[in-house]
Amino acid sequence: MTFEHRSVLLDETIEGLKINPTGLYVDGTLGGGGHSLEIVKRLKEGGRLIGIDQDGVAIEAAGAKLSPFGDKVSIVRGNYRNTKEILAVMGITDIDGMVLDLGVSSYQLDTKERGFSYRFDTSLDMRMDTRQSLTARDIVNGYDEGELYRIIRDYGEDKFAKNIAKHIVLARQAKPIETTQELNEIIKAAIPAKFRAQGGHPSKRTFQAVRIECNRELEVLKESLEELIDLLKPQGRLCIITFHSLEDRIVKTAFRQAANPCICPPGFPVCVCGKVSKGKVITGKPILPAENEMEENPRSKSAKLRIFEKT
Repeated sequence: MTFEHRSVLLDETIEGLKINPTGLYVDGTLGGGGHSLEIVKRLKEGGRLIGIDQDGVAIEAAGAKLSPFGDKVSIVRGNYRNTKEILAVMGITDIDGMVLDLGVSSYQLDTKERGFSYRFDTSLDMRMDTRQSLTARDIVNGYDEGELYRIIRDYGEDKFAKNIAKHIVLARQAKPIETTQELNEIIKAAIPAKFRAQGGHPSKRTFQAVRIECNRELEVLKESLEELIDLLKPQGRLCIITFHSLEDRIVKTAFRQAANPCICPPGFPVCVCGKVSKGKVITGKPILPAENEMEENPRSKSAKLRIFEKT
């Protein structure tokens, strides 16, 4: 299967970057290269794009798509959490802008053997970087009941998390849980029949939770944002697209704290904590997809774009 992924909020993101034609930009979640292609099209001599992705298939697909731009583009297989180190190897200390399009790609969801989707019966995998050892199977069979409850509750926000965790542990006592279909059946049995038809597929939240845990998605995001903001040049912008409330909350909080880091009590006449603002939040409210985009690409419905500008 070829790598195909429709970039969400593409025009809004490119506009939000305020691209400098001779600037240096990073796409930290390169995917199929949709956002990167539109960035590099706007770069003149002296401009450069660096694409980072942990998925080997994405690297190959984006490399082919961006190959006509030659030396203007550099592609690295890695995680955006290591952006500073990746840039340092290239002798780069600051950038004009960066894009993060978070979550799982359409290609990953639609490729059966990757094990991301509850729609296919296949091995439990869910690794965005197939070089890592931890898989969804390891989590489902190796985490104790309390740990499973925590991730399904916190990352899946499923009100039946406790019962789902209990059913998983009971089922694996008979035999290891190997496939997505086996996990589907266990989740189905853990949710009362009258609730199964509400809020989409009954496995949706648990699969999201296991995927997030497998790839450490929220940890990586939370631990990276301050450093990514610090990499920006003055007037440089960081554009982040999220797909669920957990990601969006982390981004919203980090941007707000970077813009207003003061921890002095509200009654103090002047700031004495010494914390200085790093910039401003461009998006008071997140930018959402237009009606026509949601109709053409249903997976864009939950997308939100937030933008921060360095000062």
